[in-house]
Amino acid sequence: MPPLTNTYPKHLPQTSPVPTMAPSRAAALVRITSALAQPPVHTAFRMLLSTCTRQTPRLHGVSAPIPRPARHLCLPTMCTRAYSQPAGAALEPPDYLNEAELQVFNKIKAKLEPVRLEVQDISGGCGSMYALDIESPKFKGLSVIKQHKMVNEVLKDEISGWHGVQLRTKAC
Repeated sequence: MPPLTNTYPKHLPQTSPVPTMAPSRAAALVRITSALAQPPVHTAFRMLLSTCTRQTPRLHGVSAPIPRPARHLCLPTMCTRAYSQPAGAALEPPDYLNEAELQVFNKIKAKLEPVRLEVQDISGGCGSMYALDIESPKFKGLSVIKQHKMVNEVLKDEISGWHGVQLRTKAC
């Protein structure tokens, strides 16, 4: 019987054999260790949003905001206008809309007088499914279902030829 010899190729560094693990377990181990190393995103995000400025007593003529734990989000509740338009300006369609998106945009704009409106063909360009995000004062006091019914009534001719529609409505 010949003696046992090292079978490693000469050009590779010689190391002691290490047990290996399945790639799926290795990936899971990496995910677990990286998750333990970082705080969850939602906690960091809440802390960032909840850093409402609360003035400290003036010390040497300087006041600074004090971060506090999130009990509520300090986000503005007023309506915002798309594309940083002034409050008196009419809502204008963005220049990247295709012809079908522009037609939907103009029809909603005329009937619902939105302060914010986003129209996007999410079907890949064939015009069979749209995502609509509408914020309008006409929705004030209405349930989400009634808001969606209003949009469906405005776009009933267009919707009849679509595969589907994704609606987000908000009153302001």
